Amino acid sequence: MLTDAQWASLLHTRATDPNAVAIAYAARRRRPSLLSGRGTLFLVAADHPARGALGVGGDPLAMSDRRELLDRLLTALANPAVDGLLATPDVVEELLLLDALHDKIVIGSMNRGGLAGADWEIDDRFTGYDGQSISDNRLDGGKMLLRIVDSDAGTIPTLQGCADAVTDLAGQGLMAMVEPLPYTRDADGKLVLQKDSQSLARAITVASALGVTSAYTWLKLPAPSDPKVLDTTTLPVVVLGGVPSGNPAEDLAAWGDALSHPVVRGLVIGRALLYPPDGDVAGAVQAAAKVLEAVS
Repeated sequence: MLTDAQWASLLHTRATDPNAVAIAYAARRRRPSLLSGRGTLFLVAADHPARGALGVGGDPLAMSDRRELLDRLLTALANPAVDGLLATPDVVEELLLLDALHDKIVIGSMNRGGLAGADWEIDDRFTGYDGQSISDNRLDGGKMLLRIVDSDAGTIPTLQGCADAVTDLAGQGLMAMVEPLPYTRDADGKLVLQKDSQSLARAITVASALGVTSAYTWLKLPAPSDPKVLDTTTLPVVVLGGVPSGNPAEDLAAWGDALSHPVVRGLVIGRALLYPPDGDVAGAVQAAAKVLEAVS
């Protein structure tokens, strides 16, 4: 979908007219509510590259080709069932310059300092959008990642940063999307996501209490094997796609089970939709849309 002429124009604008970004932010047509007419929210996520997480399947550089990434995003956003985008400033601004975000929800990714594989990965500093820029640029909310590792003191500044961001966004009447993920380290020091009910329930309760108010807080959570884990909160939840399993049918089935819970409002999916094993981005997006529609 990204033509040679569009690509050349984007590169030219980037080099010659930086003020075009501010103009594009101001010109974006916003839709009046976060939720669709069916009461759901379906976002495509593209904030992985900002923390150096470029791999998909066996390709460690799958997301490094920016033109290909933008082309895949344009394909996904063209589906009317996709409500919008979750991304860092660079990706948001490129899509704004490509005129692709009118009447879409745009959530700005805030903390990307915990670079994938770095020794300090859990100390996830806020290096992207902040609350003020999200408000000034007329975005619809901010997203933050909270990886909780009891044995890693880097969790502490990340907790504080997330609490401050929740407070800041709520003060401006904007959604704060918190993604709490419990991890441990294995014998080799590698981070391992804990998917058991006890660990997920604990992470949910910690994230729910961040900031001076939870009025604008949403949670972004992995689909639990036992949907009763979602009984832990009254906050609106979106299910994250996570790392693709390599079996799209199994991924869709897992998301579908979680989507039937009353606190769940939708999906936020990144690599699983943008880089499906068969390369059919439009087909992967439509399949996910059908799963969401079936339970809405």
